[in-house]
Parts: sequence; structure tokens; C-alpha cells
Amino acid sequence: MQLLQAPLHTSEFLAVDVETNGCAGEDCELTEVGAVLVGGGELHERWGSLVAARAPLSAGIQRLTGISDAMLHAAPEPADVLPELAARLRGRVLVAHSARFDRGVLAGAFARAGLPWPDPPVLCTVAMARRFAPLVRRRALGPLAAALGIERDGAHRALVDAETCARVFCALFPKLCANAPTVGEAVELLAPRRRRRAGRRPPGRLRGGGAPTPAAPLDFATLPDGPGVYLFRDGSGRVLYVGKSKRLRTRARSHFAPGAEAAGWTAHAALVDHRETASELGALVLENRLIKELRPPGNVALKRSDAYVYLRARLDIAYPILEVASQPAPGRAVNVGPLRGQHVARELADHLTSLFALRHCGRRLPRRDHPSAYGQMGRCLSPCLGDLDPNAYRRRLDAALSAFTGAQDGREALLALVDSRMREESAKRHYERAATLRRRRDRLAALLDRLGGDLRATHALPRLVLARHPAARRFDAFWVVGGRVADWGELPDGEELERRTALALGARPSAGPACVPPDAVHELRIVATWLDAHPETPVLRLDPPAGAEALERFVTHARKAL
Repeated sequence: MQLLQAPLHTSEFLAVDVETNGCAGEDCELTEVGAVLVGGGELHERWGSLVAARAPLSAGIQRLTGISDAMLHAAPEPADVLPELAARLRGRVLVAHSARFDRGVLAGAFARAGLPWPDPPVLCTVAMARRFAPLVRRRALGPLAAALGIERDGAHRALVDAETCARVFCALFPKLCANAPTVGEAVELLAPRRRRRAGRRPPGRLRGGGAPTPAAPLDFATLPDGPGVYLFRDGSGRVLYVGKSKRLRTRARSHFAPGAEAAGWTAHAALVDHRETASELGALVLENRLIKELRPPGNVALKRSDAYVYLRARLDIAYPILEVASQPAPGRAVNVGPLRGQHVARELADHLTSLFALRHCGRRLPRRDHPSAYGQMGRCLSPCLGDLDPNAYRRRLDAALSAFTGAQDGREALLALVDSRMREESAKRHYERAATLRRRRDRLAALLDRLGGDLRATHALPRLVLARHPAARRFDAFWVVGGRVADWGELPDGEELERRTALALGARPSAGPACVPPDAVHELRIVATWLDAHPETPVLRLDPPAGAEALERFVTHARKAL
């Protein structure tokens, strides 16, 4: 390409940012694009447009971006917007923050619109920051811009973020020019390099090349166009790769489409089969189980792409602590969530730890001769001194967790606990302590307003969840009992529904949290995050247990809502 040989300092660049519907894979749709022309280290023309999308946006995406379904209904179609973007990219270098994502979204949008992708050279400002601003540890667009002294007017709108990206690019552009005379050398300099240990194949790869060409022609016509799991096998029947999708045939075929990312297992694929589910949630759970059971070489690991966390307390250690982690704890534990916002969840854990004088150190309990700073301030019971009754500490922990182990959401219960403590201190005429609790309550109220998710222990609320089929009048049923998925499958009728509900509830522990096996933790997370992202999903509380009439009313109402 002639552009790759062009001098870098005289080339023109188009800083681009996109907004999407927040979905992954083939469901990801472009909703807005913004572009800023950069030349000579300065910003020139600005252009942006909303883009009509097929599926409605989730409430979370609408809150994040400020883009509503009404705005997209009035927006131009992709076939009207993308040619203008292609014209602006012609003869220019595409610049984006986390460029692999933006390029993938745009290439997918061009393909769905039946338009040729311009395929320009791409430079990533994250890679530039990693190389030329190594002391800046936080490389998200906002923190990076702030570290470089760049003011940012807003966020999560395409043109605003494209302009911020352009200014970051201009700030780092002189260093790039000093290290790469031409566009091609700049692309090569910033290209990702994966380190590989000598003599070892990269995980998940198979010998025999990585081109997306199967060992024999595959028959995708037998796959349904609904949700489920597909399994690619070699000639001997060994499973090479397991995947899931709302549209099985389309997704399975995409692994061998032109431009698909090469994977070692594709050269060995001889046949593909499937297991159909009645919902996308069923496909997610089934994929998780099959990957753990079959361990296909093409599946390196189950990836987590969301920002959910859990407030949790493991009860199998001496003097348990409150901690925040991306996964619920297995074994005997109390898990609260999933919650959106790691920093907010950590601050909540700190407030609870101080309020109830729990220990602030990690799981390993150090032995001390004197109380820590928290102990001296009266904010820790100091079990590290070795003279504390474990039962006294456990009562404090139970009090801290009591707001989350009832049948209701823990927000009001937690604030009521602080109000009660505040009244007790006032009654004792400890007015300074009461004033401190008042300030802490105000801060907790603000945190709880910001903290998304369900502030309730996962074991505290047994429930029946119905996840619907994307197109047909079918449901998958999930019985979530004792902090785990006790049973699931396509929704049965009548007596069978009542029988399976009774069996699921029969596995519930009589008191306290269940002991959740490590393999069941991922399923709990999958179902919980699905519910938070799909608030319209029908859910029936099973505490107290639902009888035949209640189950029938629930299913009838869910079917009428289709």
C-alpha cells in the first residue's frame, strides 16, 4: 500500500470513536460514529453521526451514553452513514483508542451493510501511551488525557471521545515521528507483540497451522437459527471447540468466513454438531458446563468481559473479613451481588468493616503484641492479639451481613442499621459519635445510589427465573436456590414444574449459606449478571415456597407478556 511508505510527519490521520449497543459478537451494532481530521499535529474537520440500530438499547447503555432508542429511530441507516466515513478514511490513517475494538465494530458494520471495508492503516493511542508515556499506568481515555494535561468535555459520545483521542495522539505524535519515519514503520512499531516461551505452543492452539480452513467441508445447514451451543469435532469425534450463540448457524459459520481470526483448531475441524436451548441464558450455562466437562483445546478459558464484582465473606477462615472480588466465593461463604463498580464496592466494604470493628488485614491473620492503628482507634476488635473469643467476632460479622441476608434488598436495611446505631449513641449523649455516624450514613446513602446490582446475599432469595427464546414462544427455567443453579432446562408444564420446584427447594440448607462447589460459582455469576442486564426477565420468589396455583399464575403471566 502506497500510504504505508508515506512520511509519517506529512500524513493525514482520522481519529475515530464509536458507540455501540453494548452487545458482543454478531449482536454488536454501531449506534454512533465520530471522526476528527488530524494533520500537522493539529485538529481540523470534525464529523459525527448517529446510526440506526435494529435492536432496542438496554437501559444501562442508554444511561451510559445518553443515546436513546428515540434518537436511533430518527437516525440515518448504516448504508447512508458508512460511505461518508469511508470517503473520509480514503488516503488517511485510522487512529483510535483501543483501536482493535473500534476497527472490529466498523468492519462488522460495513460487512452487515454490504459495503467494502476501506482497511486503512491503524494506529492505537493506547499502544502509543504504553510506549511513549510508560509512567502513566491508567491508560483509559479519560485518565490518560488528564495525565497529559488535556481537558475533556464529556465522555461516552463518539465525537467527544474522538476529539479527546485526537488530542492524545497529537501530544504523543512528536515521539512517534522520532521513532518511525514512515506510516508503515509506525504501524509496525505499535503492533502488539506476544511473548512466547521457547519450545511451547500458545495455549489453545493445535499443531498443523492456523488458517481458518477446515479439514473437510462442513455442513452448517443442519444447525438451527436459534440459541444453543455448537461443537466442532475432528475426524475421530474429539471436541475441538465449544461456542454459544443466539443464532447457531450464523455464528458457527463465521469461524470460517473471510477475514475471520485464525485459530489452530479450524484446520482439524471435520464436523459440527449442536445442542439447542430455549434461551440465550441457557446457551451461556450449557457452554460453561461443556467447556469444563470436555476441556476442548480451542477454548483457552472462559473470558469475563463485564465489570461486575461481589462483596463477599468466606466463612471457612478464622475471623473472616469482608472483601471485594470479581467472582463469588466458593465453599461456605456469603456473597452479595453482582454489583457494578469495583471502587464503590470497596468503599462500602471499608465502611462496614469500620462500623462493625472487623479486621482490616488480609485472610492471613498476623500475630501482634500491640493493637494495630485501627485497633487503637476502636475500629477493629484486634483478633491479632490472640485473646478474642471467635464467637464474639462472628456476632459482629453476622451483624454486618444481616442487612444482606434478609428477603429484601439490603439498601434500606443497611441504612436502618446505621440509624439505629446513631440513635443509641444520641441516647447515651455521645453526640460526637452520633455526628460521625450521621456523616457516615450520608456517605453510605450516596454510595448505595451509585452502586448497581442486587444488594442481597446470593443464598438469601430462592427464585425461579424464566429466560425467553429470542423469537419463539419458549422459555428456559432456572431454579436458583442456596446460592447456586440447583436445576435448569426447558420450562415444563403442570405437575412436572411443581415437582422440580419442590426438588430444587429440597436441596436448600436449613439455615445460613450453602456450601457452593467451585464449579457452580461461574453459573451463579452467569445467571446473576444476566438478570441484572435483563430486568424484564420474569422472576418468581420461592420464599415461601410457591404452590401449584402460584406457579401456574406465574407461567401464564410470563407467556402473556411475550
